Amino acid sequence: MQAAKPLFDYPKYWAECFGPAPFLPMSREEMDQLGWDSCDIIIVTGDAYVDHPSFGMAIIGRLLESQGFRVGIIAQPNWQSKDDFMKLGEPNLFFGVAAGNMDSMINRYTADKKVRSDDAYTPGGQAGSRPDRASLVYSQRCKEAYKHVPIVLGGIEASLRRIAHYDYWQDKVRHSILIDACADILLYGNAERAIVEVAQRLSYGQKVEDITDVRGTAFIRRDTPKDWYEVDSTRIDRPGKIDKIINPYVNTQDTQACAIEQEKGPVEDPNEAKVVQILASPRMTRDKTVIRLPSYEKVRSDAVLYAHANRVLHLETNPGNARALVQRHGEADVWFNPPPIPMTTEEMDYVFGMPYARVPHPAYGKAKIPAYDMIRFSVNIMRGCFGGCTFCSITEHEGRIIQNRSEESIIREIEEIRDKVPGFTGVISDLGGPTANMYRIACKSPEIESACRKPSCVFPGICPNLNTDHSSLIQLYRSARALPGVKKILIASGLRYDLAVESPEYVKELVTHHVGGYLKIAPEHTEEGPLNQMMKPGIGSYDKFKRMFEKYSKEAGKEQYLIPYFIAAHPGTTDEDMMNLALWLKGNGFRADQVQAFYPSPMASATAMYHSGKNPLRKVTYKSDSVTIVKSEEQRRLHKAFLRYHDPKGWPMLREALVRMGRADLIGPGKDQLIPLHQPATDSYQSARRKNSTPAGSHKVAATTKILTQHSGLPQRGSDGSKPWDKREEAKAAAQARNKEAAKARHDASKPAKGKKKPTRQPVLPR
Repeated sequence: MQAAKPLFDYPKYWAECFGPAPFLPMSREEMDQLGWDSCDIIIVTGDAYVDHPSFGMAIIGRLLESQGFRVGIIAQPNWQSKDDFMKLGEPNLFFGVAAGNMDSMINRYTADKKVRSDDAYTPGGQAGSRPDRASLVYSQRCKEAYKHVPIVLGGIEASLRRIAHYDYWQDKVRHSILIDACADILLYGNAERAIVEVAQRLSYGQKVEDITDVRGTAFIRRDTPKDWYEVDSTRIDRPGKIDKIINPYVNTQDTQACAIEQEKGPVEDPNEAKVVQILASPRMTRDKTVIRLPSYEKVRSDAVLYAHANRVLHLETNPGNARALVQRHGEADVWFNPPPIPMTTEEMDYVFGMPYARVPHPAYGKAKIPAYDMIRFSVNIMRGCFGGCTFCSITEHEGRIIQNRSEESIIREIEEIRDKVPGFTGVISDLGGPTANMYRIACKSPEIESACRKPSCVFPGICPNLNTDHSSLIQLYRSARALPGVKKILIASGLRYDLAVESPEYVKELVTHHVGGYLKIAPEHTEEGPLNQMMKPGIGSYDKFKRMFEKYSKEAGKEQYLIPYFIAAHPGTTDEDMMNLALWLKGNGFRADQVQAFYPSPMASATAMYHSGKNPLRKVTYKSDSVTIVKSEEQRRLHKAFLRYHDPKGWPMLREALVRMGRADLIGPGKDQLIPLHQPATDSYQSARRKNSTPAGSHKVAATTKILTQHSGLPQRGSDGSKPWDKREEAKAAAQARNKEAAKARHDASKPAKGKKKPTRQPVLPR
């Protein structure tokens, strides 16, 4: 893979003399206190400003500050007018616009398209502080405020909408967001390299429209440069073999003569001079090759072509071999340069070592920002994910090559949390990243890694070229928990359990020291059909991890629980698949309180399946096999009802579905049956979201069975809030006492009253 200029090797901009600010300013008063007359760069974001490396605007702002630029923040502006976008004045170089840490539509709407009642990235958790399609709206307001100031679009919303994409909320294919936002350039993925390069060039006086060679960027151009080789990938079905034209004077009834004519090639004049044309090989000039995707107009009207374009895009994501892409939008081309070169460990340490305040901006006062409360004691140790799950956007955004921090940098951040962050009690809430156990795991060969085009390193099985050694992570855990003042290091990030079982030593370390009573993992399903479309391992890998988890928990003398998460209504899922999953859940004593339905996020491969009914993991043609899609609201509700088989509200729907599926045998009171035959007189079910307990009832599992909920991950608590494993003997004794009293009462009731004879039982005569 080609080398890139290190982030810390650029010359500093002249404003470096001002030094780092305690917080990036959000008002003119703060700018005055810092001695600034203007900002060089202003970042507009849909999130509240938290100066913490888990928030994108803080990372980009502090990185640009380290380059010597004066950076201001406009957080969650009032988008109804341009006034809020002018409160810091005109930036000298550009506006940097991002919707925030989440896509603004996913942030506001649930998978059922219902408006959420809260926003975790807003003070007080209040909803409605950002517009729908925030990147687009903010960009247009910035242009309205200062028309000639360049707009640099970034963040995950821009990253996943950089190409013509299916929009779940409008149920149609939309333009590249670069077109709709009227921005000048778009940065996708982890944009540290691109933003520094763009900022440096603009500071030298270069025009933004002339910046066309930076990796990880998208921009608009009118035509393909002359020195580029263009590969046409706008069609999927090629015409078959065409027969040669037969001499019209040959008797077509004479098959032998026709065969002779067909065998004849074109007649050439041996005396005629011929021009030899040597074409450049695309293999030899890969860095000058661009693939032309089907145009926006074509993918908008042809869902199969959309799936094809999605497949080509995902095949060109490896920074070691990716080629540029181009897609026509009307009269203009949107050009996508190859992805950025991953950051080295030294660069990761540089980015995470900035002088972050690690708290929200003082302007918010005592208002709570839920997202900050969740991550303020957590540490990000790496970036990227090579899992390639089709419903997830991590790989599309961060790439599948893992970018690691050094152990020294991570330990330094833990010490900083211990010493500076208010409210620290000695517990680090997470030591992870997109996937907790991919730290320092990579391909055994850099040459193979740079040439590989597989979408996943662990599906359908773990690649033999993948180094699965967890020793660096084990050592990191041991060093972190040995720090003075640190009582506990928890692992809350998602765990790739099929990778973890390759290192029993890691599983033992994790289970013995870093599980806080329960561990959440995501097998997502039990059936092969949906798992293949998700690119997830079979349930056998989960069973293997579960056995190891229970073994090491027992050896450590701890009672801990493994909580699996599942997805309903994913492409490739049938009603029978969900029924089998519900039976597995009941057989294993799980009751899912929080149900996750498939959410078609922009640009994900599973979203292409949802929209087109085709599988972009294989070659897409009009005749290729279709994928089962769950689109109707009724069927999505049914699939969620199967996941919540224990909720009486869903039983009428499930009874009807089971009868329709020919599985009425699963309706009844038996242990192997799924739901009761009759609806309870009153709906006594209460969600664990409101109370972490499951009321007893005729339709519930016996009290001796451990029932785990996805909400808490722990067995239901008693009415006094006590944990059952803390009072097991007491509960057992109480049950025995109740049984003894009941037996005595039955015995006393059977005795005749004093002075009365016991009635004689009359025989029952047959009719």
